[in-house]
Amino acid sequence: MTTTNTPAKTAQLRVTKRSPAYWRVTIDNPPINVMGPQMVRDFQEVINALEADKDVRVVVFDSAVDDYFLNHSDFTAKLEDLTSMPAGPSGLPPWPDFLVRLPRLPVVSIALIRGRATGNGSEITLACDMSFASREKAILSQWEVGVGMVAGGGPMARLPQLIGRNRALEVLLSSDDIRGDQAEAYGYVNRALPDAELDAFVEALATRIAGFDKWAIANTKRLVNTSLTPDVELGAGWDACIASLGRPAAQNGIKALMERGFHKPGDVENRLGYYLNKIHD
Repeated sequence: MTTTNTPAKTAQLRVTKRSPAYWRVTIDNPPINVMGPQMVRDFQEVINALEADKDVRVVVFDSAVDDYFLNHSDFTAKLEDLTSMPAGPSGLPPWPDFLVRLPRLPVVSIALIRGRATGNGSEITLACDMSFASREKAILSQWEVGVGMVAGGGPMARLPQLIGRNRALEVLLSSDDIRGDQAEAYGYVNRALPDAELDAFVEALATRIAGFDKWAIANTKRLVNTSLTPDVELGAGWDACIASLGRPAAQNGIKALMERGFHKPGDVENRLGYYLNKIHD
């Protein structure tokens, strides 16, 4: 991560410096970009590097995996490998720690969403300063209630501020897939653009911001950040998520999805909202 324009590969994230002021973080865990303990550690490395670098002004999160921006958690991993990780500087466990530190960076963060942003992908979208989605290919989802879980990365705290209480409850409690145009209409993302225009739009915006003065960027963000959700609310959501994973309802729901082909490429991952309804038939 020290050589400009040279990719630096961690296990599942690839960091590329387009310039000293403009970084790309590309999520690269094929075939379906699930997030397990290794990726959580990688996100910690990324946020540490962003906080330490004096030149970076903008970071764009994107994906190298077709049809997936960032997916749900890796349910084949051992839960204790996640829960045994030490807390981050915020005092929260590593994933919510990343999500509370990202908005407070003196750096502009942008999510470029092409494909599924399910669970964790939605949560990083909500943590970014801006988000732009493919009208044809983006799918956002907080799917957890449909399988008997509580989301762990802060959507209960952040969605109501972004889209209003009633729409937040619709997204969370329906556990359904939200397409790019609907996400834009709700204010879930900044804009949904035609897929052919998405990359050029984000590149132009990121390059433009990267050319501005970092002090002005940082102080503008600092003043806007008075509206941020308190960190403790994300901590409470994380605790509820971990507790929910031990409940029979969640175990049975995840098992029922697995039996239908969940957690591997195919129709269940492609149409998760549809299959969440089917496991309760």
